[in-house]
Amino acid sequence: MFRSIIIAGALLMTTSAFAQSETAGETVEVNGMQMYYEIHGEGEPLIVLHGAYMNIPTMGEIIPMLAESRQVIALEFQGHGRTTDIDRPITYPNLADDVAAFMDAIGIEKADVFGYSMGAAAGLQFAIRHPEKIDQLVAASVAYDAEGWQPAFREFIPQMAPEMFVGTPMEDEYRKLAADPEGFPALVDKLIALEHEPMAWEEDVKQLKAPVLIIAGDADVSTLEHNVELFRLLGGGGMGDMGVPLPASRLAVLPATSHTAVISQPELLHALIEPFLKGETPKSFMGM
Repeated sequence: MFRSIIIAGALLMTTSAFAQSETAGETVEVNGMQMYYEIHGEGEPLIVLHGAYMNIPTMGEIIPMLAESRQVIALEFQGHGRTTDIDRPITYPNLADDVAAFMDAIGIEKADVFGYSMGAAAGLQFAIRHPEKIDQLVAASVAYDAEGWQPAFREFIPQMAPEMFVGTPMEDEYRKLAADPEGFPALVDKLIALEHEPMAWEEDVKQLKAPVLIIAGDADVSTLEHNVELFRLLGGGGMGDMGVPLPASRLAVLPATSHTAVISQPELLHALIEPFLKGETPKSFMGM
């Protein structure tokens, strides 16, 4: 069953590419690595963070859609895509600090952030560790505690082994862009280790000031209950129409949507992300 998940990930890598990714990007030194990034569009800066085993093209059409009204700055994490690897574990705090150092390196003081999966957790840690650098966060398919993952996924983590990934179509896709075409086994080792990292951020999440849009599939890797609890930690979950302003954070659950299907619905994602970033809310039928 879980090999089929890996194959689904490989298919996501091969089918989500978008035309603008052919635009030549840049590299900048960040914490000892050469980090690859691309800039699309003009306007307020929005940093896009991809998921594990992914890269900029696999984020798909959501990038050019967002670039219609924003300056989208998409980067590739340590050991992913065209970014080099370094002798350091991949952890969420490390990834968050890389984003902060990247912003310093290219001269961006503050930005909105959109992250998916691993990129969403890195974005959450970025908001926790570098609150002065973030305006708003869009976190798609995220958890703030390891207990929030689906039981099936938590049961699978101890079974994860490199041979499940090495030699698959996912490795073939990795080689097409990788700074080190032979680096896939090392990346797999680090990403498996990431799944074993402690993850219990509730107290930190309670202190967040940046508004967060939580996006989850109704069959995502994080449970529905966990996403609701995250929303409540951010001040959400109360009743509207009672004369009290709605919270700045929001929750959106996509129907009939698994983890890998979240990023494959760019029109729906854009319809949720754009009004959030603009601070727009639906009007009630009473005009309130």
